[in-house]
Amino acid sequence: MRIGISVITHANQNIWENGMSQNIIFLVQSLKAIPFVKAVDLINVGGQPGMAEQIDLSLFDLHLMSEQEATDAFDVIIELAGALSPHWLALQRARGKKVVFYCVGQPYVGLAEYNVFEKPTSFPPVDRSDEVWVLPKDKGYIPMLRTMYRCPVHVTPYLWDPLFVSRRKQEIAEHGFYFGWRDNLQDGVKTPLNVAIFEPNISVVKTSSIPMLACDEAYRAEPQSIGMMHVLNTLHMKDHLTMLYLANSLNLVKDHKACFYGRHDIAGFMAQHANAVVSHQWCNDQNYLYLDALYGDYPLIHNSPWLKEFGAGYYYPDFNAAEAGRLLIHAWQHHEENLGSQRQASQALFKATSPLTEANIAAHAQLLTNLCADRPELLRN
Repeated sequence: MRIGISVITHANQNIWENGMSQNIIFLVQSLKAIPFVKAVDLINVGGQPGMAEQIDLSLFDLHLMSEQEATDAFDVIIELAGALSPHWLALQRARGKKVVFYCVGQPYVGLAEYNVFEKPTSFPPVDRSDEVWVLPKDKGYIPMLRTMYRCPVHVTPYLWDPLFVSRRKQEIAEHGFYFGWRDNLQDGVKTPLNVAIFEPNISVVKTSSIPMLACDEAYRAEPQSIGMMHVLNTLHMKDHLTMLYLANSLNLVKDHKACFYGRHDIAGFMAQHANAVVSHQWCNDQNYLYLDALYGDYPLIHNSPWLKEFGAGYYYPDFNAAEAGRLLIHAWQHHEENLGSQRQASQALFKATSPLTEANIAAHAQLLTNLCADRPELLRN
């Protein structure tokens, strides 16, 4: 079996701008470990001859080709990052190839928000694929997706590996910066936490509103617990009245202990400015941000039921900003003594998401076996 995965390339691309490029590499690693998979390569639907500079394709034995070059190259085509031509996909399916739509974004938001907020988008033909694969975080949307795309929908493993964040950690270390938690006890006194909020603020599923309230709740209760609140990915809405009203209502802003930024990668920013992360999601509880923060042993205050199952980070339910603030104070006081149990929980999480863990390889093998049940010749080792 030969598998092609779609990728989108553009100028000044960076793997830290979203998780798709990393997701592709992790998927490649898992698929290549399946005995009956002969080759995995990439189909370029963008305008550049290469991917982000952080990805050396030769290290993964990957080739990047155009749709035209890929016409005879694959038995299974996975549309993941960037939409393939509907006419090209129709041709491939007519020739007996299998097409999978690998849905990484929150599917309901992608369907609804673009209409409500008049965002530019495209809507390719709904009948272009043989199957849809969704991440566990989106399994609740399977009935909707099955109805919309008129084909079987299956859950695929959520994959992550410290490959990229560990490389970034090494890069910044060469410039004298350290990515990772350091004890905040100095001369017997707990030093304040400098909190970073990394929510992208481009959809209601991941915004900085609740984390900002949580930080201010902690600051009002224990002013010495917070040294600075850093809110990233906010420059595009810094002049919006709602954002201004919310920000100006916070004691942290009134006391000049809040900064607002554009986009930064987590390792570079944490190493220079922060030592704790507060996060919030709405029906989107799997996120590379969490795993990167936990890899750095930082206190992560979150509302992800998925992380809660592993005991990783400090969990608050739903939109409970007050509880998040209480947990932030708890982390300020006790994270160093909790470090052993937090590391143990994180390691269990990392093992569960590893592309090369036996369970994830087997799950992908089963998905491909079901997909190609009518093509048994593709399933031979």
